[in-house]
Amino acid sequence: MERDELAAWLRLALAEGVGNGAARKLLAAFGLPKALFAQSQANLSQVLSPAKAQALLTEPAGLADLLEATWQWLEADRTHRRILTLADARYPQALLNTEDPPLMLYVMGQPIDAWPASISMVGSRNPTTQGATTARQFACSFAQAGYTIVSGLALGIDTAAHEGALDAKTPGRIATIAVVGTGLDRVYPKRNLDLAHRIARDGLIISEYPIGTPPLSQNFPKRNRIIAALGQGTLVVEAALQSGSLITARQANEQGKDVFAIPGSIHSVQSRGCHALIKQGAKLVETAQDVLEELSAPGSSRRPAVEPEREDTEPDPVEGDSLLAALGFDPVSLDALVARTGVAASVLQVRLLELEMDGEVTRLAGGLFQRVGQG
Repeated sequence: MERDELAAWLRLALAEGVGNGAARKLLAAFGLPKALFAQSQANLSQVLSPAKAQALLTEPAGLADLLEATWQWLEADRTHRRILTLADARYPQALLNTEDPPLMLYVMGQPIDAWPASISMVGSRNPTTQGATTARQFACSFAQAGYTIVSGLALGIDTAAHEGALDAKTPGRIATIAVVGTGLDRVYPKRNLDLAHRIARDGLIISEYPIGTPPLSQNFPKRNRIIAALGQGTLVVEAALQSGSLITARQANEQGKDVFAIPGSIHSVQSRGCHALIKQGAKLVETAQDVLEELSAPGSSRRPAVEPEREDTEPDPVEGDSLLAALGFDPVSLDALVARTGVAASVLQVRLLELEMDGEVTRLAGGLFQRVGQG
């Protein structure tokens, strides 16, 4: 990523009153941020209100300082640090399939060409001794079976899950992914500084928040949607009824992912969240094998598989009519559309977004798309 390109993406991300949803509409209408900011206020007002269009054309306060800090962070280690935008072919497909993918994803750790099959693990920050031990053992078993463990670097179950994945010692593979609620130049909680260094060496740390972002309480529940998206299923080990882990479980369910929960004592506060999930339909598990068998069941659309590598070259664009014809009228995955059209996934995503905004395509749970109406 070049400096001027980074500046344009940061400017869009910082634009006052323009959230991720409006930003995606702007990208679909005008192309990449550099082209977007070359538009007139009248053109931008076709997508935004006139006031927001005017605000978009005003450089945000602090942009120059953030650009310099971000560029310095990136330049310090280009091998292990990168920024993935919605237009980057390496941006995780599972996250693109959600309702609110971040415009930018800051990534630190192992080089990555394709995102691995993963299991998300979450739970209490104050687990029982048995709960932490169970999380560590399950994570180690999942990693040995070929899965990457996704969690949030918090104290408690998150810490145990990351450590269990690292215990498996799987050289050459991404052992674990930590999704954090701060900028990647900071570690929170500080007690996990050594763990963060180990993850950066043998896995990945990712964030949607700009460099310099401190640990703000509102950012942690928001990042949970990323934890849910990156896993093929989400396992809750221990959780109270008001635990943020239940937010992750709900988001996983809304994304069409399997949710698993480990039961515990009826007398334990830390088991009540898991029991509530089981009552609501989460799959009760007693062993790591219970989860592995569910995710690799014959015919399962969530069978362990590495996401296919996308083309680096830019193919010819696909016209709306031909894409609609390829869609048909049954739900279809992005991978299936790539196979049908021969067009790279990164290009199809832009065209699908345009058709979605035009009301011709709808996005379904599980990363599926369906043509609207009967033509």
